[in-house]
Amino acid sequence: MSRPTPLREVHESLGATLTDFAGWLMPLRYGSESAEHNAVRTAAGLFDLSHMGEIFVTGPQAGEALDHALIGHLSALEPGRARYTMICAADGGVLDDLIVYRLAAEEFLVVANASNYPKVAAELTERSADFDAEVEDRSDQYALVAVQGPRSQEILATLTDADLPSLKYYAGLPATVAGVKALIARTGYTGEDGFELFVAAGDAVTLWQELTKAGDAYGLRPAGLSARDTLRLEAGMPLYGNELNAGLTPFDAGLGRVVRFDKPGDFVGRAALAPLKDIPPRRRLTGLVARGRRVPRHGYPVVRLTDGTVVGEVTSGAPSQSLGKPIAMAYVDTDVSEGLAVDIRGSHEPVDVVDLPFYRRSK
Repeated sequence: MSRPTPLREVHESLGATLTDFAGWLMPLRYGSESAEHNAVRTAAGLFDLSHMGEIFVTGPQAGEALDHALIGHLSALEPGRARYTMICAADGGVLDDLIVYRLAAEEFLVVANASNYPKVAAELTERSADFDAEVEDRSDQYALVAVQGPRSQEILATLTDADLPSLKYYAGLPATVAGVKALIARTGYTGEDGFELFVAAGDAVTLWQELTKAGDAYGLRPAGLSARDTLRLEAGMPLYGNELNAGLTPFDAGLGRVVRFDKPGDFVGRAALAPLKDIPPRRRLTGLVARGRRVPRHGYPVVRLTDGTVVGEVTSGAPSQSLGKPIAMAYVDTDVSEGLAVDIRGSHEPVDVVDLPFYRRSK
């Protein structure tokens, strides 16, 4: 049975279509997916992300423990800053991609994907055993609400005295929002400016309602998982289970830059990953734009137009509201860059290869 978030009754009152996602009952859409997508691109969208995991790592050696457990250099983070990183298996395979916030000198917040956070918490506990650090999964205590879009700062500013203009991308600060204690983070998964608000689960409804009222004059709309997926796809952001999995390394995904071999000490996966840094991967993650109207979907083969030889596989695909065409991300053989098609139920539909991301917001 799917687990509800603290905002389930709110979603039902808004007429949301609810669906199972990673064991959670989540809003898929509230009405029009395209309207929700476009609201985020032009004004703002309000998301329930309470299915994400919040894992705290604390203690005198919390930073060193995370340096060992993850591929990033987390002990170098300044308090108030965040970093995108990954947890890998000993063979280099990606177990999850994460955002880590340093809240204080001896306190870190690790945000993990919904389907993976119990596994991440267990791995962090095991990998931290030799360090003076404590790992605690507090996911049940938290709700996560995001405001994303070009007008998100204006909306949030009506509800808090926090210095939002000074808050940098991938940074966070404790504040009060609509009378609710929150960690305000300038992060997101849409390609737009925006904020993610970590609050106590019991405060989620109040926060959502106050944000809804404040955002009404700015064009704020609630947005579901469908819009979140098309937004992140346009922004070229990977989704665990599609672009990332335990059978792929960060180098396979074109994210070798997040592996920090220059940090002190050993880390899990280092021995397997070190030889890969100078070896080009067999396939690269690339962008595809369809010439026709049929949509490439996850798992569809990418083929040569000339002879139908399979040279790759689509990881994510959807109609792009911003481009007006179907788009996809795919792993494609590195020696192929043109003359491609996607096999859509036996029909080879031509595509153009483009650099990621498909969409980049204006500054």
